[in-house]
Amino acid sequence: MPARLLAISDLHLNYARNREAIAALPDHGEDWLILAGDIGGEGALRMAFELLGPRFERLIWVPGNHELWSRGEGAVGVARYAELVAVCREYGVATPEDDFLRWDGPGGRHLIAPCFLLYDYSFRPADIPRDRVLAWAREGGIAANDERFLRPDPYPSRDAWCAARVARTQERLDAAPGLPKVLINHWPLRRDLVRLGRVARYAPWCGTTRTEGWHSRWNVSVVVSGHLHTRATDWKDGVRFEEVSLGYPRHWRAERGAEGYLREILPGPPRGDAPRPDSGPHWHP
Repeated sequence: MPARLLAISDLHLNYARNREAIAALPDHGEDWLILAGDIGGEGALRMAFELLGPRFERLIWVPGNHELWSRGEGAVGVARYAELVAVCREYGVATPEDDFLRWDGPGGRHLIAPCFLLYDYSFRPADIPRDRVLAWAREGGIAANDERFLRPDPYPSRDAWCAARVARTQERLDAAPGLPKVLINHWPLRRDLVRLGRVARYAPWCGTTRTEGWHSRWNVSVVVSGHLHTRATDWKDGVRFEEVSLGYPRHWRAERGAEGYLREILPGPPRGDAPRPDSGPHWHP
């Protein structure tokens, strides 16, 4: 029986300090580990799976924007994503293209639902039209690399790819058993969880308002995401939201090691420790 369901994201293994921290993780026996995106490109995925596969009973992966970047003559868009899924299958890693996983460990029976939903620029101010969003972001000093490297082919836009991913995932969740669920997506499902301070105008690349009410629509216990590099726990309508990023080397403390940044998703905090239905953020330095 699995012991715990743990999560981390944004390992960014192109940084030596991050690679060393992941290589130093101890054996976790029967624990399962969620990797919620931005591990790196195909080479980084293989490195992560080779390092972590022997140390955890099961790995679960969802893509982040950095994995989806295409440079040079390589595959782009949907074809790029398909290549990443193929790498996962070589290593027996669960992806959003696989059946939802059934968890029968501590915390009670759950369905673990890896999702790939992308973003559609709807996390923008109401007075900024879609065709102005890039200029508005540039006025605040933001020029997202996704605009250069994350291509949506064969979809005409990232918005369209996002809409297709959302529709497909909704169908799968509607058809799933009514067990409590853990939803996993690289990008946060709610705009009010995007807290970016000085880089606030990066919000349009952080999710879609189409998922705002997903935590209430299905029987969801926990939502896991990354992307923001602002680790926090929030509660919305009694549902726990966990942002589980490691981030770039400047975003975490070397003395804690990667072990100090693994977040327990299940069983999670005892019920008696849960705060009021809407609270947060509880920051994780």
